Amino acid sequence: QVTYLGKVPTTGMQFLSGCTEKPVIELWKKHTLAREDVFPANALLEIRPFQVWLHHLDHKGEATVHMDTFQVARIAYCTADHNVSPDIFAWVYREINDDLSYQMDCHAVECESKLEAKKLAHAMMEAFKKTFHSMKSDGRIHRNSSSEEVSQELESDDG
Repeated sequence: QVTYLGKVPTTGMQFLSGCTEKPVIELWKKHTLAREDVFPANALLEIRPFQVWLHHLDHKGEATVHMDTFQVARIAYCTADHNVSPDIFAWVYREINDDLSYQMDCHAVECESKLEAKKLAHAMMEAFKKTFHSMKSDGRIHRNSSSEEVSQELESDDG
């Protein structure tokens, strides 16, 4: 179980170490301002080979009120290494709009510990590997493609 901190739009196309730091600080500030004494876990993050499920839980933390689904192939970056708190796991997701344009959003969750955040990052890495391997074997990603061709290949698959 995790506490969903929310999402903020992020800019840029270079997703390198530290790229989630600024959005995470923004989400952390909003979260800590809204925080009462103890902010209970309000979500369950489930990482699967092709999808990530974020179950938003009721106020008792028991039943799923609704669920967000993220396609692993659209996750550009993820990390569990943040200066503001080592317990935060974040990912950058390419959201496709109705007009087929897209925006990059940084999502973040607070875990129970640094170890839990690292476990989520590791699980996401495994999901990336499985998704990438499957897309390669399906012929959706070609070995000699440039990164631009691969991204067009992935975009055409979203629809």
